[in-house]
Amino acid sequence: MGGYLLRRVGQAAVVLVGVSVVVFGLLQLVPGDPIRLALGTRFSQETYDALLERSGLDQPVLQQYVTWAGNALTGDLGVSFRSGEPVTQLVLERLPATLTLAFASILVALLIAVPLGTLSALRPRSVVDRGATVLSQFGISVPDFWMAIVLILIFAGTLGWLPSGGYVPLTEDPLGWLQRLILPAIVTGVVSGSVITRFVRSSVLEVLGQDHVRTAQAKGMATRQVLGWHVLRNALLPLVTVTGVQLAYLLSGVVVVEIVFAWPGLGQLALQSVQARDYPVLQGAVLLFALVFLVINLVVDLLYSVIDPRIARR
Repeated sequence: MGGYLLRRVGQAAVVLVGVSVVVFGLLQLVPGDPIRLALGTRFSQETYDALLERSGLDQPVLQQYVTWAGNALTGDLGVSFRSGEPVTQLVLERLPATLTLAFASILVALLIAVPLGTLSALRPRSVVDRGATVLSQFGISVPDFWMAIVLILIFAGTLGWLPSGGYVPLTEDPLGWLQRLILPAIVTGVVSGSVITRFVRSSVLEVLGQDHVRTAQAKGMATRQVLGWHVLRNALLPLVTVTGVQLAYLLSGVVVVEIVFAWPGLGQLALQSVQARDYPVLQGAVLLFALVFLVINLVVDLLYSVIDPRIARR
């Protein structure tokens, strides 16, 4: 197990270095002076010179990368061209909102996908199965911004039950936090749940056709026991995989949903940095997104080895 963990961590570190090189290199190819573009009408020679020296853009490209990567290892992601604030501080300010929405959304997704996908697999080609297929296809096909607008019109505009957007920290106002979380969590949860439902259905169907399940059913074992001990446990690997991918996607920020609901997450921060040509913030956000995907993939791989110990011995 220890050797397997070390191999996976080493692979993740190599991928992260590669991502940092690609991100840094691509932004170097963008035409124009990033500091001049970011300052806009606030340009002054003194401010420009100070930002140029502070960001290290007056150094050779290779030295810039080495300095940036070395600082990133210590948690220093540079300074925003637009506000002059540390990028790490800007990212950490947005992180609680992103974590809140991501984990609430994946909870909604699993509450939809596991029962719906399992029922659909237990009754293939039935009304339940066809209804689940239609619902999952609807959730995948319908644009999330349209779903968000419809829910806002119904629950915020017509009924007045929930706020139309915004974010309140849990520590300041627990009820307001929950009220503002419900609608964006439902929108992103329905989309992710629709994807996961199809994987749950196919995985459960595959396990139901295996010999050990048919043997347990032939022995007269109760359906609940068959599902719990023989079906769902063996169908966990695909579910863990797709859930990990969806969680990583949500932790990277759902830009459209965040904009519609005025949710101050990392996706919105990345979009704002693109619009403002604020390259240090964009570099920091993309590097964090890559780190999130790598950490989630590492956790998924470790869960594989727990669910099926044979994987760790390969």
